[in-house]
Amino acid sequence: AGRGAGRVRERAERDRPARRPRAPGARGVASVPPRAVAPAEGDAMARTATSQHPARPAAATITATSLVMLNVAAVVSLRGLPAEAEYGLSSAFYYLLAAVCFLAPVAVVAAELASTWPEEGGMFRWVGEAFGSRWGFLAIAMVFVEGCIWFPTVLTFAAVTLAYTGPDARFDERVADDRLFVLAIVLVVFWAATLIALRGASAFARTARWGGIVGTLVPAALLVGLGAAYLLGGEPSRTTLSWGAFVPDLTRLDNIVLAAGIFLFYAGIEVNAVHVRSIRRPERTYPLAILVAALVAVVVLTLGTLTIAVVVPQQDISLTTSLLQAFDHLLAWAGIGWAGPVVAAMLAVGVLAGVTTWVAGPATGLHAVARAGFLPRWFHRTNDRGMATNILLVQALVVTVLSVLFVVMPSVQSAYQLLSQLTVILYLVAYLLMFAAVVVLRRTQPDRPRPYRVPGGRVGVWAVGGLGFVASLLALVTSFAPPGQVAVGSPTTYVVLLVALALVFVALPLLLYRARTPAWRDDSSTFAPFTWQSADGEPHRGGPGAPG
Repeated sequence: AGRGAGRVRERAERDRPARRPRAPGARGVASVPPRAVAPAEGDAMARTATSQHPARPAAATITATSLVMLNVAAVVSLRGLPAEAEYGLSSAFYYLLAAVCFLAPVAVVAAELASTWPEEGGMFRWVGEAFGSRWGFLAIAMVFVEGCIWFPTVLTFAAVTLAYTGPDARFDERVADDRLFVLAIVLVVFWAATLIALRGASAFARTARWGGIVGTLVPAALLVGLGAAYLLGGEPSRTTLSWGAFVPDLTRLDNIVLAAGIFLFYAGIEVNAVHVRSIRRPERTYPLAILVAALVAVVVLTLGTLTIAVVVPQQDISLTTSLLQAFDHLLAWAGIGWAGPVVAAMLAVGVLAGVTTWVAGPATGLHAVARAGFLPRWFHRTNDRGMATNILLVQALVVTVLSVLFVVMPSVQSAYQLLSQLTVILYLVAYLLMFAAVVVLRRTQPDRPRPYRVPGGRVGVWAVGGLGFVASLLALVTSFAPPGQVAVGSPTTYVVLLVALALVFVALPLLLYRARTPAWRDDSSTFAPFTWQSADGEPHRGGPGAPG
């Protein structure tokens, strides 16, 4: 589930959209600073709140291994592999290009920002430090909204996967086509993930760790290992394996659009940045964990996709079933066809791990921001484990409604395709702000201690941040192109609606920010002031880092 697997345009006429996704924002157990950030910048609402309790060190509830698996679960999704297997060996080129132009910049930029500003808030903190809390609030709002629309698509894959755990293939196929069965699985898995998230950081970290191992890494290793043995055993490849097939024709616009779309397969590697306060030695552990997870993502996605392309004929590739087809074929070839239902069940576990990561992240991060004065007090409520009860409930209700529409009403497929592309655009807005922030903060706060730095000094941060910004901008522009494989009606109407909706969803958080009042702020909030704010929440006039 990883939010991430890429949000490329759908490429199968009858399959439901397979999208990956993505969104950051969560907080761990934070120590209590003497002052809480004010919800306004330089206006009458800026005031101080002193905690009634002494500061305590943050509890290190997430181990380094758990953090790696949280990142892997957020990004790596075997569900998205068939979408790219259609392109054969050239899919490896696209994955590697996206890793260089997008994944690597996101990983090293997030590592620097998270280790330099370990206070709660994640992307809200980073963007807010550079441009002010208005734009930080926009960034985290974009991430939260896109996540809500992503859940039904990934959970539909989980439902279809579970349907194929039975002993009778024909019966399993009928079950997979049963909309009520699919809807029931979607809702049960999502609400289960929500309940796990409500149990706190330790619970969802354990789920991500073991679910990621059992449901992603083990099946991926089995798929790639069997695929290699299949080829070495002299079996024919269903796709051409040559240098000419590896390098696509990048003079064609559709290939450029495809390359930009695959960037989003790696979206979400930064999603767990706001857990740094719950990590042992975060200044060293977080950068290492994110870089290890990035390497695992490249290897699993590239080799897994190629294995499917080798085993399944291009004309038979289906977004929802080809991963299972590849497993069934390889397991039967190896003489262990009985293991097919076991592998299907493991894949469903992997989906649960990824979904749990995404359920907890954006909601918990938004809650930290809400208590600092950016959402009404109703959204501040938490349970005894510190989890954002009401925000998680709202998220669950929205996902439930979208799931019912998506699964039960096939007539909304074109509308859902539009919404899927909209989530890509919203997430990319947040990425553009993040890449711009790392460059600006190197200039405005050059002397701030940075346990991890983007290599290369100022030139390096400009090169890496600039590359990520350009790649995100390219993906953003190409996201407005109508898909050729999914009927969306008039292309002109599609583009106009997409532009209008993007403007609306960008404007709403800005209007909500403008409407905030002093009563929204929780005086016991542990949200630390931004660097450009004084202890009482007022911005330093003309000081470095103050928003323009």
